[in-house]
Amino acid sequence: MTRRSCAIYAAGIACASLLVVGIGLVVAQVFRTFMHNRLKKEIVLVEGSRVFESWKSPPPPVYMEYFFFNMTNVDAFLAGAKPQVTQVGPYTYREYRYKDNVSMLDNNTMVSAYNFKKFVFLREKSVGDPAVDNITTVNIPAWAVMNKVKGSFFRASMASMMMTSAGSGFFATHTVDEWLWGYEDRLLARVAASSPDVDKVFGLMYKKNGSHSGEFVYHTGKQNSMEYGRVETWKGESKLTFWTSNQSNSINGSDGSAFHPFLDKNERIYIFTPDLCRSIHMEFEKEVEVKGIPAYRFTPPRSVFASKEENPANEGFCVSPKECLGTGLLKVSPCRKGAPVVASFPHFYLADKKYVAAIGGMSPKREHHQTYLDLNPTTGVIVRANKRAQINMLIERLSGFPKTKVLNETIFPIMFINESVVIDDASAARVHKLLLIVTVVSNFPLFIVGLGGIMLLVFIVLLFRARKQKVRRTLRACFHSNCSQFACLVSMSNVVHLCVTLCALCLCVFVQNEVKRTVFTKPLYATSNEEGTSYSPVSDKEKEDPQNGTYISLTPKGDPEA
Repeated sequence: MTRRSCAIYAAGIACASLLVVGIGLVVAQVFRTFMHNRLKKEIVLVEGSRVFESWKSPPPPVYMEYFFFNMTNVDAFLAGAKPQVTQVGPYTYREYRYKDNVSMLDNNTMVSAYNFKKFVFLREKSVGDPAVDNITTVNIPAWAVMNKVKGSFFRASMASMMMTSAGSGFFATHTVDEWLWGYEDRLLARVAASSPDVDKVFGLMYKKNGSHSGEFVYHTGKQNSMEYGRVETWKGESKLTFWTSNQSNSINGSDGSAFHPFLDKNERIYIFTPDLCRSIHMEFEKEVEVKGIPAYRFTPPRSVFASKEENPANEGFCVSPKECLGTGLLKVSPCRKGAPVVASFPHFYLADKKYVAAIGGMSPKREHHQTYLDLNPTTGVIVRANKRAQINMLIERLSGFPKTKVLNETIFPIMFINESVVIDDASAARVHKLLLIVTVVSNFPLFIVGLGGIMLLVFIVLLFRARKQKVRRTLRACFHSNCSQFACLVSMSNVVHLCVTLCALCLCVFVQNEVKRTVFTKPLYATSNEEGTSYSPVSDKEKEDPQNGTYISLTPKGDPEA
């Protein structure tokens, strides 16, 4: 066996082996399954895992922006006019998050922690000084007290007298700092004198700077990666008690800081938010890219805050049958000590149009007021997020308070927040590296298939060249032996080789005949009387000879294997 033959056989065997092995691995998804299992073991909330430290102290900077709605026509509104507000903000704070008192439970299948938040004001990212800028809006403490005592003539009368003596009206003006972090309210101070459980200090973010929202117990994902980060209990309870149905009181999903790997576009993402006192769900919207990292964008649909008529599952969030609000609103008074607080998206985004039309200055826009999460589908890592929510007050006629008779029921906006985060460069580089490893290992069988394809091309080229040289040797032998090799060529099975051989045979016969009867000193079709010899062209019969025609048709325009 020649060296060339050995090369051909070796290339063929290598080609077949690589293709069979590669295609088998692709079909069986061996490497993909191995890599996914390996990643699932790394993404768990236990000491020493790839994500544990970043889960306890998230490195990406989180910013909290506060936008207030300043009331510009208080007197006209109290006289029956449409309220007019102007948006003021942002007042931006750097939010530092960390988890403290972290404890592993149930053989590392659960972990408990307290989520602490600390806020630091950033003047360069804000429109003004929160200690100086004044905002006029609904007097929240006054409306909370009035709602608490409504229905009781005696208590309402007492509260009305307290409001008059404290100079507390339906609207109030305070600085941004006071509205956010607290001020001593004169009406609450009078109420606190007879009700020790009432705090005389009020603030929208009072006692929320440097504090926590209660103990959380999470699934670590050790037993099931799909359970990674899911909240098991909050404040020691696995269910809420604020609402009127088991479904509404369920604690579903994570707390928004961790999501399981290998996300699917068709799944719902559930998040439990203590600020709303409920769980919400988000659905896939589109694919995006953040700092070169592919991500799925999930957003809450309209059905999350839809009315019970539009979404019957939301009937459990009605405080009472008479207190069911329309689409886009959620009354959270059960977890706000009875205060008529209503949650919505900013500028009543995704809400009924009547709420937007009732307030002058509302302009809902998707790009500015939508809440969304951009998650890398492979790792579940948050690469970008914007949590946007608005705090409103329900203003209406209240029995026992004659001054409210001139008021129509109004959902009055007070402020909205925008809590945002984008993955930092260092974390993005680590995610890029991890995704590269996952991609290379998962697609390794495709490299094997590709290498097999290359070896197939090498095998074809070697085989082609070997056959071509064999044909050339055959033609050379035919000419040297006056075409006596025709018999052996007929046995060749390759049609192309047979055609070439037949053409060569015709050429041999033609040349031998012409040598015997032609002297190549005149043109073939010339006539001459020299030496009495006459040359004439081929007869018409010869031209029409079907055999000749057959030979002509068998002569290709060019060697197909050349």
